[in-house]
Amino acid sequence: MPPRFIRELIPPRETRAPLGAVVVALKSLTWVQWAQFWCGWFAWTCDAIDYVAVTLTVPLLSKQFGKSTSAITTAITLTLLFRAVGAVIFGMISDRYGRKWPLVVNLLICCVLELGTGFVDTYSQFLAFRALFGIAMGGIWGLSSSSALENLPIELRGLASGILQEGYTVGYILAAVINLTLVAQHGWRALFWAGAGITCFGAVVRALIPESPFFLHAKEQEKAKGTNTSRGFLRQTKEMLKLHWLLCIYAVLLMTGVNFLSHGSQDLYPTYLQITKGFSAHNATVATIIGNCGAIIGGAIGGWVSQYIGRRLTIVLFVLLVAVFIPLWVLPSSFSALSAGAFFVQLGVQGAWGVIPIQLAEMSPPAFRATFPGVVYQLGNMVSAASAQIEATGGDNLKTTIMENGVLTVVPDYATVQAIFIGSVAAFVIVIALIVPENHGSNFKNADADSRNGDEATDHKSQISCHEVNEKSSA
Repeated sequence: MPPRFIRELIPPRETRAPLGAVVVALKSLTWVQWAQFWCGWFAWTCDAIDYVAVTLTVPLLSKQFGKSTSAITTAITLTLLFRAVGAVIFGMISDRYGRKWPLVVNLLICCVLELGTGFVDTYSQFLAFRALFGIAMGGIWGLSSSSALENLPIELRGLASGILQEGYTVGYILAAVINLTLVAQHGWRALFWAGAGITCFGAVVRALIPESPFFLHAKEQEKAKGTNTSRGFLRQTKEMLKLHWLLCIYAVLLMTGVNFLSHGSQDLYPTYLQITKGFSAHNATVATIIGNCGAIIGGAIGGWVSQYIGRRLTIVLFVLLVAVFIPLWVLPSSFSALSAGAFFVQLGVQGAWGVIPIQLAEMSPPAFRATFPGVVYQLGNMVSAASAQIEATGGDNLKTTIMENGVLTVVPDYATVQAIFIGSVAAFVIVIALIVPENHGSNFKNADADSRNGDEATDHKSQISCHEVNEKSSA
C-alpha cells in the first residue's frame, strides 16, 4: 500500500466546492467585497512593477554604474532579504490599526523610494534605496492578500488565490511595456518614475475604499475580550514555532522552493536573452511579456483546478510542466521558439504559485492563520533571495560563444546555468509538495464537525460573522 501522503493526494469529494456553489458565491458578492479584492490585487501589481524595474534594466544599470551583472543583482538580493523586516513591521501595524491606512502608507513609502531610486547617481546610493525598498515591499503582500481574500466567501478562495497571485505577473507585464516605450526614449530612470506614479495612484484608490469588514468584526471581538493584538503578535509567533515547528519547516521548505522557482526563472531572464542569446532589449522585453501572459493563465487555472484535484497535486503537475519545457526555454536561438518556451515555463511556475495563498491558509494552525502564512512566506523568500546572484555568478564561471556583429564573442552561458538551476529546483519542489501536509477544504467544515477543535469552530464562526458584516455593509 502506498504511503498516506500519496493516498491522500486527491482530496475527498466532500471537501471540494461544487461548481454551483462557486457561481452562487460570485453572485452574492457585494461592491465592498469586489472593491476589497481588486484593490488588494492592484496593490500587489504596483509592488511587482516597482520590484521588476531592476530586473528589466540590469544591462543599463551595469553600464550606468560600471558594475558587473553579478554586482547589480546584489540589489535584488538586498530587496528580498529585507522583505521579512517589512512583513513583521507592517503586519503588526495592520493587525493593530487595520488593513486600509497601513496599506495606504505602505504604498506611499514604496512610491517615495521608487522615485528616489530614479535620482541616484552612485552604486552605493542605488543599493541603499533598494534595501529600504525591500522593507516597504515586505509589507505589501500580507496587507494586499488579507485585504483581497479575508472578505470573500470561502467557496471562492481557490480561484481568488490564483487571480490575486497573478497581480504580480500583470505588474511585470506593465513594467515591461513601460520598458519598451519610455525607457527606450528616456533611459532607465523613467521606469522607476513611472512605477512611483502608478503606486501613488494605488494608494489613492485604497484610501477611497472602506476598511475591511472582517477586520472591524475581529477588532470588536478583541475589544470585548480585552486582548492586545500588537503585543500578541510576537507571543503568537513564539507559541506557533514551539507547537508547530515541524509544520513550519515543511512550509518554509515549500516556500523556499517556489520562490527559487519564480525568481530563478524571472529575475535574470531579460539579461539572459540579451547576453547569451544576443537579443535586442526590445525583443527580450517582448519575450518577457509573452512569458508573463502564460503566467497569468497558469495562475488562474492553478487556483481553480486546485479546488477540485487538491493543492499538492496541482503544484506537482504544474512544476512537472515547467520541467518538460526547460529544453524549449534554453536550447533554441530563435525569438519564436524561446518565447514559446517562456510562455509554457511561466504557465507552470505561476500555475504552482496560484495555489500558494490558499495552501498556506489551509496549512495554518487555525489560531495562527494571520501569523503563519506571512512568517513562512518571508522566511522562504529570505532563503531564496540570492537566486539572481547565484545565476549571475554561474554565468561568470560558465561561458559560451555567440556571433555578435560578425565576431565570435565569449559570453556568460546563462542558458545552461538556468537549465540546471530551474531543473534542480523543480525536482526539489515536487518532492516537498508531495510530503507537505494538506488540509484541503478545512474552511468548508461545518461548525459541528469542528467541535473537536475549538479554534476551527471559532474560525468558522468568524467567517459567518464576516459574511453578515458584508451583508450589512452593502445595505
